[in-house]
Amino acid sequence: MQLTVKDMTRIFSFSRTNVGSKVVLAATGAVIFLFLIGHMLGNLQIFEGPERLNAYAALLKSTGKLLWGARIMLLVAVTLHIVTAAKVTLANWRARPVGYTCKKNIETSYAARTMIITGPLVFLYVAYHLMMFTLLKTGPEYSETDVYANVVAAFKMPVISGVYIVAMLILGAHLYHGIWSMLQTVGIGNSRYRRLRRTVAPAVAIVIAAGYIAIPVAVLAGIVK
Repeated sequence: MQLTVKDMTRIFSFSRTNVGSKVVLAATGAVIFLFLIGHMLGNLQIFEGPERLNAYAALLKSTGKLLWGARIMLLVAVTLHIVTAAKVTLANWRARPVGYTCKKNIETSYAARTMIITGPLVFLYVAYHLMMFTLLKTGPEYSETDVYANVVAAFKMPVISGVYIVAMLILGAHLYHGIWSMLQTVGIGNSRYRRLRRTVAPAVAIVIAAGYIAIPVAVLAGIVK
C-alpha cells in the first residue's frame, strides 16, 4: 500500500491533535522502550566475561549501515518524543494559565507530574553517556576495542557510577509513567485494567532500572573486574 500526499497530510493533521499527539508519544516511546530492553540485555553480557561482551560489541560494529540505520531511527523517535511531549505540556499550561486553588491528584503520580523534568535529564545523561562509551571523549583513558575494560575503568570511579545510578533511577521513574500512559493509549485504560497497569508499569520500570544499575554496582563491589 502506497501513501499518497493526501494520506500524508491527513496523518500529519491527526498527529497535531491531542489524541494524535498521544499516539505519537506511545509509538515513539515503544521504539525507545524496545531499544532500552535490547541495550540492557547486551550490556548484561558483561557478567559473562570480557570475551563475550567484546564479541557482542564487535558484532554490532560489523553491521555497519544496519547499525547506523537503527541509530538514525532511534534518534528520530527520541526527537519526535521530546518535541511532542513539549507540545502537549505547553498546550496543557496554556489551557490552564492559572493554577488550581486546591488540587487533588487522583489518577496521577509524582512520576507523571515530573515527566517534563525527568525526560530532559535522561536525554542530557544519554548525550554524556554517548560521549563516554561510544565516542570515547570523556572519562578515563579508553581502548578502541576492549569495551569490557572501558566499562570497568569508568565504573570503578565512584563519581561516574553515582551519576549513572541516579540517571537510571530517573529513567525508571520516567518509564513508570511512560508505560502506564502507553498502556492507556493502546486501549488498556478501562478501570477494569487499572490494577494491571499499576502492576505492570512499576514492575517493568524497576526491572529495567535494576538491570542497568547492576553493572556499576557489580564493578564497585569487585564482582566484575
